[in-house]
Amino acid sequence: MSGGSPFPVSPEKLLVLRRHMDALGIREADLREHFVTSQGKGGQNVNKVATCVVLLHVPSGTAIKCQASRSQGRNRYLARKLLADKIETARLGAESRREQEAERIRRQKRRRSRRAKHRMLADKHARAAVKSLRGPVTRDDD
Repeated sequence: MSGGSPFPVSPEKLLVLRRHMDALGIREADLREHFVTSQGKGGQNVNKVATCVVLLHVPSGTAIKCQASRSQGRNRYLARKLLADKIETARLGAESRREQEAERIRRQKRRRSRRAKHRMLADKHARAAVKSLRGPVTRDDD
């Protein structure tokens, strides 16, 4: 990823990706990359241009296939990002960013206890009662 950027993303995003890869010890020299034609939507573009990126990290044996975008350059960037996330998850397990985000979502979706639900509904009813006591807005334009 040195020299002129082959990825159509902002320099800031590219810098974040490079730092993430460096922190995990992923070097460009360890990556094997090849391109194949994508599948699915995209019409003539995906039929003619090899936009799907297959990325292999040789030391870990981790492979990523990315065809999220119709642009080869964007897919190359996304494949590296996915590879870094996958390797981070494999190494760090529950401490990885992806696992922390998944746990946060699980906590949000967890069912409330009956007491907490009852308290929340009581607060809503009390607030509704306060609002219902408000009279209609009148204007004195005379």
